[in-house]
Amino acid sequence: MRTAIVTDSTAYIPAEERARLNIHMIPLSVNISGQLFAEEVDITASEFYDKVRGAKEFPKTTQPPIGEFVSLFEELANEYDEVVSIHLSSGISGTYHGAVQAGEMVEGIDMYAFDTEISCAVQGFYVLRAAEMAAQGCSAKEILATLADMKQYARAYFIVDDLAHLQRGGRLSSAAALIGGLLQVKPVLHFVDKVIVPFEKIRTRKKALRRAEELMAEDAKKYEAMDAVVIHANCQAEAEEWLAQLAATYPNVNFKLSYFGPVIGTHLGEGSLGLGWIKK
Repeated sequence: MRTAIVTDSTAYIPAEERARLNIHMIPLSVNISGQLFAEEVDITASEFYDKVRGAKEFPKTTQPPIGEFVSLFEELANEYDEVVSIHLSSGISGTYHGAVQAGEMVEGIDMYAFDTEISCAVQGFYVLRAAEMAAQGCSAKEILATLADMKQYARAYFIVDDLAHLQRGGRLSSAAALIGGLLQVKPVLHFVDKVIVPFEKIRTRKKALRRAEELMAEDAKKYEAMDAVVIHANCQAEAEEWLAQLAATYPNVNFKLSYFGPVIGTHLGEGSLGLGWIKK
């Protein structure tokens, strides 16, 4: 039984790592002034932030066409018996449902879709674990059972500079955006029931970062080992400084650095930071 692993671009797994682990990727796209760019293919994160900085027109994001999933699944059917397709939260994108529909249209391969109910590098934790298991010969059902178990240990918190990006993109209510703007707070956001909602409203960025660390520290005390990631929206130096401080404080946590690419960056905005983790 050969099992293929598919994900979308918002897991932000580097191309060399995808190639090494045999992970197949379908990109989402971002529309900038009428021009469509497939993220991780046509445009890098840094290029995206340079293009949209100060732009009058707000960029828009687009989920992959179902036909792209169909073509990939048909191609995989030549070599694999089944496929596990792992995607960003269905509460903020139709990508997961697109994969499900495509799977119903393709014969010769059994397709299983998994909704991570989250995004970015934390979504990537699921993908990397699935790829490891597939390489070991595990079946799709065995992989899905492990991924479902992982959900109770996965966490992610985001700190944004401007809630207007989330509000304009329809990923946060107007009321929440208005409150953030009026009070000049730096809210800590997280996923609840597949959508992004405020966790706490905090007055300064420094305190918001500290609060995210406190939440991670609670789990670091409970678990023998964790994987964690610092995620940034074109503020790498600040992210690297935060990561170094965290790594020195929590020796039982394996940290890495990642980024908010064009699609997620459209909704969070430049300067955003995130901290995500999962029990090993």
